[in-house]
Amino acid sequence: MLHQYNDGMKTQDFNFYLPAELIAQYPTEQRSSSRLLYLDGANNQLQNALFSDLPSYLRAGDVMVFNDTQVIKARLFGKKASGGKVEVMVERVLNDHYVWVTIRASHAPKPDSKLILADTIPVTVISREQEFYMLRFEHEKTVAELLECFGQLPLPPYIARPATAADETRYQTVYAKNSGAVAAPTAGLHFDTGMMDRLRAMGVIITYITLHVGAGTFQPVRVENITDHTMHRETFHIPQATVDAIQQAKTTKGRILAVGTTSLRALEACASLHQGQLVAGDGDTRIFITPGYHFQVVERLLTNFHLPCSTLLMLVSAFAGMGNIQYAYQHAITEHYRFFSYGDVMLIERKL
Repeated sequence: MLHQYNDGMKTQDFNFYLPAELIAQYPTEQRSSSRLLYLDGANNQLQNALFSDLPSYLRAGDVMVFNDTQVIKARLFGKKASGGKVEVMVERVLNDHYVWVTIRASHAPKPDSKLILADTIPVTVISREQEFYMLRFEHEKTVAELLECFGQLPLPPYIARPATAADETRYQTVYAKNSGAVAAPTAGLHFDTGMMDRLRAMGVIITYITLHVGAGTFQPVRVENITDHTMHRETFHIPQATVDAIQQAKTTKGRILAVGTTSLRALEACASLHQGQLVAGDGDTRIFITPGYHFQVVERLLTNFHLPCSTLLMLVSAFAGMGNIQYAYQHAITEHYRFFSYGDVMLIERKL
């Protein structure tokens, strides 16, 4: 589902200058030792804090919604049957043998052409849609088994180094359970088991959704007018227990905090599909949240700092107000907060 508002809004309205040294190349030594910038969108207030202070912003009966997706080893290297090198990034696993991918090669492979990945896996190119290719893995093992054996962890393109063994732990949340993402739900990377235990002990309700983050999350907005942008497709699952917890909180004045933009997207997409109601089960969405969107479920958002001109920056601008986000990001740059996947985090109160 595509939400388009503000027809005159330009992609450049969401641009800002970010010094390269503020792009975090490594995680903090401890998961929970990052900084936290609190933005009260309703009252236009900012506050510097630490992630370890998060419980002080919560109270018993609040609901936190986490994305329990697990990152797969989605990057594979290989060659065409004709000999040219290729790099394959899995976007979505369709079943045991078919996947959507992006391919880096000197010449784009054509349908029916053959690839050999990791010197082991024969692959047929089935079709192409824009930048994505459908591949069939011609191997007795499943795609999931082959990726686990031969794939590499897909660190984001702005982390300018190879993935290490440490990344296989740190670029994964401590509660990751359902395999299928090719990018981490990065707001969740700040949580360790100690923080989760602290929150439960004070009466915060911990719930989960699953949304498998695709490589499309890193695709830049290439159009001048944001309403011309085509959003990438994502699938999600919302358990009945999460629906029940949110409905209960709505009756007891508990607040709904989405941990990460993926959790927010799943909840808002579900509500948009069902006339404002949350319904347990599976869904599919292209929801594009831009300033002017009417939020139906989420009241608070925990999220990392996002790329200039990105759909996620547009989302947080819709949530907190464009002026508030521009001011907060400039403050974060001045105060040398760390940006992007391994960076620091914001807690945002929705602008009413």
